[in-house]
Amino acid sequence: MSDNEIFYRFSPFIQDFIYRSGWQDLRAVQLAAARVIFDTNKNLLITSSTASGKTEAAFFPIISQMYEDMPQSVGALYIAPLKSLINDQFLRLDELLDLTGIPVFHWHGDVAQSHKAKLLKDPRGILQITPESLESMLMNRSNDLVRLFGDLRYVVIDEIHTLTGTDRGNQIICQLVRLARLIGHTPRRIGLSATIGDASLAAAWLGGGTDVETIVPEINEGKTKWRLGMEHFYIQGEDLDQSHDFHGEKIKKEDDESSDDLPQDEKPCDEPSHGKVEIDPGYEYIYDCVKNKKAIIFSNSREETEYVTATMRQIADNRHEPDNFLIHHGNLSASIREEAESKMKNDEMKCVTCATVTMELGIDIGRLERIIQNDAPNSVSSFLQRLGRSGRRDTPPEMMMVFREENPLPNTPLPQLIPWGFLRAIAIVQLYIEEKFIEPPFTKKLPFSLAFQQTLSTLASSGELTPKRLAERILSLPAFKHIDKEDYRTLLLGMLQNDFLELTEEKGLIVGLKGERLINSFKFYAVFKDSEDYTVRCESDEIGTITTPPPVGDRFALAGRVWEVEELDIPRKLIYVKAVKGKMEVSWPGDYGEIHTKILERMRRILYEDTVYPYLKPNARHRLEIVRNLARNTGMLSHSLVPLGGYTWCLFPWLGTRSFRTLRKFIMQNAARFKITNLEFEGCYYMMFKMEGSSDYGFIKGLCDIIEREGIDKSKLVNINEMPVFEKYDDYIPAELLRKQYAADKLRTDEIKMRLPQILSEYQD
Repeated sequence: MSDNEIFYRFSPFIQDFIYRSGWQDLRAVQLAAARVIFDTNKNLLITSSTASGKTEAAFFPIISQMYEDMPQSVGALYIAPLKSLINDQFLRLDELLDLTGIPVFHWHGDVAQSHKAKLLKDPRGILQITPESLESMLMNRSNDLVRLFGDLRYVVIDEIHTLTGTDRGNQIICQLVRLARLIGHTPRRIGLSATIGDASLAAAWLGGGTDVETIVPEINEGKTKWRLGMEHFYIQGEDLDQSHDFHGEKIKKEDDESSDDLPQDEKPCDEPSHGKVEIDPGYEYIYDCVKNKKAIIFSNSREETEYVTATMRQIADNRHEPDNFLIHHGNLSASIREEAESKMKNDEMKCVTCATVTMELGIDIGRLERIIQNDAPNSVSSFLQRLGRSGRRDTPPEMMMVFREENPLPNTPLPQLIPWGFLRAIAIVQLYIEEKFIEPPFTKKLPFSLAFQQTLSTLASSGELTPKRLAERILSLPAFKHIDKEDYRTLLLGMLQNDFLELTEEKGLIVGLKGERLINSFKFYAVFKDSEDYTVRCESDEIGTITTPPPVGDRFALAGRVWEVEELDIPRKLIYVKAVKGKMEVSWPGDYGEIHTKILERMRRILYEDTVYPYLKPNARHRLEIVRNLARNTGMLSHSLVPLGGYTWCLFPWLGTRSFRTLRKFIMQNAARFKITNLEFEGCYYMMFKMEGSSDYGFIKGLCDIIEREGIDKSKLVNINEMPVFEKYDDYIPAELLRKQYAADKLRTDEIKMRLPQILSEYQD
């Protein structure tokens, strides 16, 4: 089909929508998707940059086909990982489909029952839903699913890069296979993402449980320009001139006119006549970068997001300037998150949202002028997602990364003198510029927590099943293809012994008493780990949730503000508060993800190189020069194992999270042989330990000899007394299965077997 033919295949109201939107032509991604959907019966994976029109690319042809031949039930299912994404897409599709007769419904925990009732009464059109709400439907409406989805033709899964390799993503594939069994056919699947590292792995995941090929069209989007900068600050920087704006120009002081040539909207704020109260040079810089702009300040944790928001508001108050700062993360109430989204969509408002990953995904928030990244993202994928939030509507994406660190004391140990996050950020940028590298999807081999949940869900929806029939249903789901029958039998026996399952007189399995208590809670539907959170209320307003309730009279931070506890209702998990002035830190439990080995390897090359990266601002260039000199002078580039004095050594293995973890356990397994004690580590950057029983060469040679003779048995690296709990239902999994799961999915030996001989060769050069 030619481009023109594709346009005329679209329904007339879609053609009108394209004309009204002022589009001169269809984008490459929209043409490629239309060809696959119109001309084949295959699955489709659309991988294209943020704001390239992926949603329209999928739904223009789907809606056109539905309009020509209206399904007799829900015709298309749209699954997204965030409620906010569903709300956003609902409004976009509802506007497009107005007056067409194709209804759009959205379904998640914040949607009114009256809206859901309309779908249940007359199931048609498009349903947008979260994985958790779909799980609830499979469990609680199993007898009605054929009426609701009997003529389902398409399943669209958005932001699949956040789902592949996770229990939540595998839950979706399990749900789709279970649904297909009930309705008697397999709807076509369409996956959407801006950042896919290995399209073949993602395509295999998307098509899991089907015999249908997944097509990944090549989309030529042309070259993309960025405006990117990185700047560095010491938190105590009184003796350093750290005053530079986004462009690297000096910030204007009373006796300095060097910024006069800057465009007016790029000038940093002048000091107020009453004298500026400097809070922190890095945070002051962030404030100046976003002043009078529509922007997002991304942080890697809820704690840091809360602190940044409070600090921005404090700076605004000190300068007597408007507080236009918003906040967005998963522990805030829906109303606070929706307020931020609504204000960001308003092109007339100059506001700044401090956010976590919750604003990283594809919510349409209009034209953003700038992204600030507070410290480094963990992955290339996250960097690209965040960068892509800006630069829409034909303007280049723009990001400034800001790094803050304590000014080190003279006796600080070597590895703590290195700005690891700063190096990681440069490595992430360079890997994408040089190789277009994005982390490939990870495949979990033994997801026993998900198997536990799907076992209870299946029994809740189907009723009594024999152990054999239950095993056939569960183990035939794509997520569990690596779980053998014996391990599943062990799981079932554990569930029986702990009353999650019950054996009937007819030797069938049903949900037991403890299982009933689990499945009767709405929290059961989610497979990601949650906490027993307490809801925070200020009068009638819901603010959000925190994990631990402070005593009456104590204060805590939430939604970028400080609250004082007035009353506790422990049985109902409610905290009543009043707002007070100030700034505090807050803490949530959490896991911040893995770092790929290629990033660590590129970090090492950065220290070797003399390259002056053009996006580094003055302080950042100076900081990189210092750390390069440090690395060369200490010998850590020529030898990965560095003496720190006495019996203390530091190993820089330059391995990603899983391989680093495996090497650390392997060293501890053989610690007695080399008389190693006091092993300490940070992330996946270095290990410090005391070694009295070997030389550096002897230690590395000894490890290589052990690998050559015996290999590395991952199962033996997991102590018999360990209970490695990571996923939501791991507490209920037999210990032997947890250890097997940990060895399979959290440890990796192949990179160690390559890296240790490389380290040994450093002594032979």
